[in-house]
Amino acid sequence: MKTKLCDVNPAAIDKLPAKTDDKSGVGAHYVDAYLKPMNTKLEDGTAVKCKRRGLRITLTAGAAKGDGLLRRLDVGRDPVKMLDAALQEAATAAGVGLSIEDGAIYLTR
Repeated sequence: MKTKLCDVNPAAIDKLPAKTDDKSGVGAHYVDAYLKPMNTKLEDGTAVKCKRRGLRITLTAGAAKGDGLLRRLDVGRDPVKMLDAALQEAATAAGVGLSIEDGAIYLTR
């Protein structure tokens, strides 16, 4: 079942390291701004939470929970690609699917 989780936060682009004083190496300000709208409840009452702690991204959808890492050496220096890879890793570990289509984030269970 594919459910719309949220819209992609367009203001997150303004938080990229090239536009701010973020010296984390992984775009921590961008990641936090991108993940914030993902913390919501689905129509069926399932709570979805996504948070960053250091380099770890934790995705929780109901009872399913998975972690992914922001890997600069494996993926490259681009925070957008790092976050996408970490979110896919967390979703796979949680046993759910996560896709970004037409400016929105979808969760598949």
